[in-house]
Amino acid sequence: MRLRIAIFGATILGAASAMAASPQQRYEVPSLQAPATILVDHWGIAHIRAKSADDAFFVQGFNAARDRLWQIDLARRRGLGLLAEVFGPAYAEQDRAARLFLYRGDMTPEWAAYGDDSKRATESFVAGINAYVAATERDAKLLPVEFGMLNYKPSRWTAEDVMRIRSNALARNLDHEVARAKTACAGALEQDRLRTFLHPVKLDVPEGLDPCAIPANVLDTYKLGTQEVKFDAATKQLRAAALAPEEKSEGSNHFTVAGWRSTTGRAIFASDPHRAELLPSLRYIVHLTAPGLNVIGAGEPSLPGVSLGHNDDIAFGLTIFAMDQEDLYVYETDPADPTRYRYKGGWEAMRVERETIAQRGADAKQVELRFTRHGPVIFQDAKTNRAFAVRSVWQLPGTAAYAASLRYLRAKDWSEFRNALDYWGTPSLNQTYADRKGNIGWKPAGALPIRPNWTGLLPVPGDGRYEWDGLRPMQVMPSEYNPASGWLGNGNNYTLPPFYPNEQVKVGFEWAPPFRADRIAQVLNNTGKISIQTMQKLQNDQVSLIAQRTLKFLPASATSDAAKLLRGWNGELAYDSAPAALYGVWYFHHLRPALLAQLAPGKESLLKPGDPTSLVLALENGDVGAERDALLTRTLAAAYAETKQRLGPDAKKWRWGDLHQAVFEHPVDKKLSVGPLAIGGDNNTVNAASLRIDDFRLLSGPSFRMVLDVGNWDASWTVNTPGQSGDPRSKHYADLAPLWARGKYVPMLFSAKAIDKNVEQKIELVPVR
Repeated sequence: MRLRIAIFGATILGAASAMAASPQQRYEVPSLQAPATILVDHWGIAHIRAKSADDAFFVQGFNAARDRLWQIDLARRRGLGLLAEVFGPAYAEQDRAARLFLYRGDMTPEWAAYGDDSKRATESFVAGINAYVAATERDAKLLPVEFGMLNYKPSRWTAEDVMRIRSNALARNLDHEVARAKTACAGALEQDRLRTFLHPVKLDVPEGLDPCAIPANVLDTYKLGTQEVKFDAATKQLRAAALAPEEKSEGSNHFTVAGWRSTTGRAIFASDPHRAELLPSLRYIVHLTAPGLNVIGAGEPSLPGVSLGHNDDIAFGLTIFAMDQEDLYVYETDPADPTRYRYKGGWEAMRVERETIAQRGADAKQVELRFTRHGPVIFQDAKTNRAFAVRSVWQLPGTAAYAASLRYLRAKDWSEFRNALDYWGTPSLNQTYADRKGNIGWKPAGALPIRPNWTGLLPVPGDGRYEWDGLRPMQVMPSEYNPASGWLGNGNNYTLPPFYPNEQVKVGFEWAPPFRADRIAQVLNNTGKISIQTMQKLQNDQVSLIAQRTLKFLPASATSDAAKLLRGWNGELAYDSAPAALYGVWYFHHLRPALLAQLAPGKESLLKPGDPTSLVLALENGDVGAERDALLTRTLAAAYAETKQRLGPDAKKWRWGDLHQAVFEHPVDKKLSVGPLAIGGDNNTVNAASLRIDDFRLLSGPSFRMVLDVGNWDASWTVNTPGQSGDPRSKHYADLAPLWARGKYVPMLFSAKAIDKNVEQKIELVPVR
């Protein structure tokens, strides 16, 4: 394993020296009611102690800014459409796109949706952020280095800023709707299963939709408004390739065992959310302690509270649940007035809002935002008189991403936790539970549109024929409590029970491949008493069930060096494995595209990269026909030649991790990037490591892991990568990355006694006198 953490430049090094020489550990701040402390342990985890919940959330905001100020400031600017103000005109179009996806409704029901004290908690949180911003104005050395690189200063926040941003909660399947329309236009709708496997459902083109009328670039504005901010390293301008398609699979694993199934006699709880691997990471671990509040876990640093973790009594975790929460609507527009669209036999006017985008170094730009009754207009084609809009649940109150987690921070039992989930909006999730008594539970949650007359799998005309009939009450969704198996788990797979009629309810049909979930079940069903170590090992499991199933069809007559290398291999994609290196090249570069070409000749470009479930089933069901042996032998030979070219002639020295690597790339300066780190796994192993096809580089995976001994909280473990801090000058910027890459953990301490023994830094906050 190699790790590179480079910080160059006199300015950065000078600032780092100054920070190290005079760390400021005591701050006088406004809005704080009583003195509070931040205790940072040896692993960079901040434990906050305050005299009230208001103060705890205030200090959480202050601490988020202390460790992640540039990250959260950039997230706010991206979400609110305020990038051009500091980065110049190149970002004006991204600002316009982002503003289309803001919540523009009444804030009264919005705050009410997250709980009685949500507004108060959020106001305290942003007051803490603003207090740290004020501290940077008094002492510029506190500013992260990125502000100097880009020559701007952080802004103040309001509580509404946190909730109005919705572009981080948009709901997954819009690109699949467009891709499926393309296959329908090409007359290949029946073959679309080779692109994305669907839970059984009849796939039809909605009446009135011309699938060939969907422009290739219809989602450009949608993608621009929801993507991360991407800089060109040389010019610090918007990266030109920002809209380039990438293969990545963002999801999560979760599995928990009841007390009677564990070696400790307590429930053991494991969770690892998978997201794009960013620098700094999306998640941040924090511990909040105040009268009536004692909770530790991970959340997004720009939000109050945590969404995965535990309090004194219960543990909670989450994975994506494939609820369909958005639709693309297609309209006929008036040739004489493109702001009018056909609706129920007449013309209806779009709502037009005009806004000003400030631009650094240039005059302000006036932009026009258009909205139909269904949502923001993301594309208009004057030649065909068509408009396209997004309808999504995020337009409704209570759908700011993860904000509803504020409701369950103080839950004490299954009933309180489950009831809190009835208010959950986005993203749609499998929510999993365990408590100190050894109980475990599962419940899906999210705002689910009722579609009376279509599946949501393709775009639909916006002329009134396809309307939502409200939202389905979460109380009618299935749940499970203390199953006979003694465990619960999922990997974004189809989790609805057999009795639940998805074909009628239309929860969603696009679920993750089952391989991660099947492997989790295989291990837990075949293990007696389960330990903390079992759960840690399973989180890092790299056995590929696809590889095992594929290798069963390797012709017995094959005697090539490639066949000999793979024969007898157990399918474990370990970073130091030679067979894994060959298999990775074979599957991603040769076998998968060859299977697509064989099964859908001439349609491969519509179906790339190919659905793993459908392709392995094609091998097993004989769909490839008599060509199967020849196809496997031919593609394996080509893969062996490519691997030799990439890794050298001696196959004994090949290593999957020499191809499959993680690089946590700094958004502005690559010299501040972390990596490369050799890693194992791939898209469909439990240790999920989705990769870029051309060079096998990691795109997404479990940036955060936790394994909890429920009730014996100090015996719990976690890791966040590459580190807790977003400041390159901090020792906690990249210290956890080598541990994460090798499946190691650090303590997730909870008791005051254990924390006090492991304090590395104490930061005192006192009210302004």
